[in-house]
Amino acid sequence: METRTNGSLLGAGLVLGAAVLWGTVGPAQVLASSPMAPTALGGWRLLLGGLILGLFTVRGNALRALTTGAVVRPLLLCAVSTGVFQAALMSSVARTGAALATVVALGIAPAAIGLCARWVTGERMTGVWMAGTVAAVVGCALLLSPGSAGVDALGLLLAVVAGMCYGLYTVFAKKLATVVPAAQLPGFAALSLLAGALPLAPWMVGGAAPTQRGDTFTLIVWLGVATTALAYWLFTTGLTRVRATTAGTLSLAEPLAAALISVLLLHEHLSPVAWTGGALILTGMIVMCLPPRFFPRSVATSRTSHDRLITPAEALEPSAPGERGSVPAAPIRTSA
Repeated sequence: METRTNGSLLGAGLVLGAAVLWGTVGPAQVLASSPMAPTALGGWRLLLGGLILGLFTVRGNALRALTTGAVVRPLLLCAVSTGVFQAALMSSVARTGAALATVVALGIAPAAIGLCARWVTGERMTGVWMAGTVAAVVGCALLLSPGSAGVDALGLLLAVVAGMCYGLYTVFAKKLATVVPAAQLPGFAALSLLAGALPLAPWMVGGAAPTQRGDTFTLIVWLGVATTALAYWLFTTGLTRVRATTAGTLSLAEPLAAALISVLLLHEHLSPVAWTGGALILTGMIVMCLPPRFFPRSVATSRTSHDRLITPAEALEPSAPGERGSVPAAPIRTSA
């Protein structure tokens, strides 16, 4: 059990690392002030990130697996949700600002992931997941409150669409992890990134002129290398060790990171209410990572269809293979 818990904590740390990197996307976009259209910027990010991640992770056996329907279907859904997420989030940032767009998109992500996971895989949410998610979502709402007046309605709608797409991507990436070896999952993530860039190609070609500017080129490199190639490797590797719902709650570190970066680099001001929201998000992250002994049995457990108790440690682990209403874990292998 201790080995499994350590692996789960490692997975949680990897997901948190990805969330922190993703939290830099909006502030970097604002800091660069690039004239490139948000949709084109999202496409270039996916293309560069997918190429770099694929260079290190895609192998011939991954390409051969594309002939299998069980692989192609979740992969295509990951690709579509990734492309729409990029266009929606970056358009929302351009209309509402980095902090607001990120908070709204990621604030609804745990609920979106929970609903999608329940619908697609039958995954059940534990009491600890509920407590951690409620704390983090309330924290997101408090972070949002200082800038809630006079916001752009379309920008908020785009952020909601981005959050729903994030939920779809997480659940179907987890589903993909049940049919491919864990070591190959980052390679399939690279393929989904490249496929997600295809629908954005017309905007990328039509708006390619700003790539000649130094600020735009630097922004694309950061978004492609750090927030896409590295972040998606961290996320997909961690996703094989945690539940989809847990990954969704841990990803709420993204708006917290975006808010802190906005304060430190963009010199935005956060009110005491906003700082309280950040503390609640951090509390939610800690709750999701604590071992079972820190929780009362009534809070730390929930029942599955077999009336088996799920502990917080198990909530940070893939479900057992063959269990009805759960997602079987992909095998962990040491080589690609």
